[in-house]
Amino acid sequence: MHHILTLTFLLAASLVTQAGTTIYQKPTDFIRSHCGGTIPTTKYLTLTASHQSKIRRLMGHEYRPARVRYWTHGGKMVVILDEIGKTRPITTGFVVSGGKIESVKMLIYRESIGAEVRRTSFTNQFKGAVLGSSGKLSRKINNIAGATLSTRAMMEMGRVALYLDQIRPK
Repeated sequence: MHHILTLTFLLAASLVTQAGTTIYQKPTDFIRSHCGGTIPTTKYLTLTASHQSKIRRLMGHEYRPARVRYWTHGGKMVVILDEIGKTRPITTGFVVSGGKIESVKMLIYRESIGAEVRRTSFTNQFKGAVLGSSGKLSRKINNIAGATLSTRAMMEMGRVALYLDQIRPK
């Protein structure tokens, strides 16, 4: 009987965890919407130790992926990044053009609170931002009460997206 209760509890816990995932837009649909309706050939950027070191400074912690996938269309770079909000990854699409953020969209949110960062009133703050020499975004991003960690994660991903655009082959 004890095993059945434990199994039931674990199943219920996993369903609650899954229930916290909200897909606002599929990553493939985001790519298509910024690449003329198609998905261009996937390109890969291999992150060297030097790149990883710079990203660590931009994010304030290690960045795990050794390779990052991205797509290009008309001089723009489209990249989808994941970063932990409080405990779960936030999947966000970025479009960078001419060294500036052109578009940001939260694609998948897995936290129980803080999803307000998906709103266009928040993501529009990133438009036109560039990466300053200090490693900070050139635009002030206002925090959202109750979504501090999600705001921080979005800012970190924005800095990384701009850096990836700088180092990708042109």
